[in-house]
Amino acid sequence: MTRSPITPRTLDAVSADTLRATQEFDNARAWLEQARHGSIPPIAAEVWALDHEHRHVLLVRHRRRGWVPPGGKVDFGETPIEAAARELLEETGVAGKLDPVPAAVSVRSYRSDWEPTLGLSYVTTIDRALPLSEEDGQPAAWIPLEHDWETVFPEDQGRIREHVQWSASQLGSRPY
Repeated sequence: MTRSPITPRTLDAVSADTLRATQEFDNARAWLEQARHGSIPPIAAEVWALDHEHRHVLLVRHRRRGWVPPGGKVDFGETPIEAAARELLEETGVAGKLDPVPAAVSVRSYRSDWEPTLGLSYVTTIDRALPLSEEDGQPAAWIPLEHDWETVFPEDQGRIREHVQWSASQLGSRPY
């Protein structure tokens, strides 16, 4: 990933959302604090789109990464939640109202030749009956949460499932 300047609006939103995230992985908050003293690499944002029953997650098949949540780089001047909503629409053809509190914040490298970057994961609920479209040969599909999926980020499966279980406990319902 190439570095691009981050606007104060973006940095403020990244900082606030990182602190508010329900789950933290990879020591992301400390990573962001350290990165603020240097040059911040690009920020990533993704969407954990769930069906109304919270039994399926909407994923896209990336040519190198396998099945992953829709997402990508936060563009110049965007906030992470704006980027997540944009990526969801671009990669799946559907829009959703994203929960303003991120489900997770993490740090990962998306390619071996890229430096690690901070990523924020937002959640939305979408009707599975809506037609899906794909972007650049990356098909989108609803994957049952009870099944494992092929991905270079296998920890995502547990993280998404854990969020669904936590969310269900908050609502007093049963997860998938």
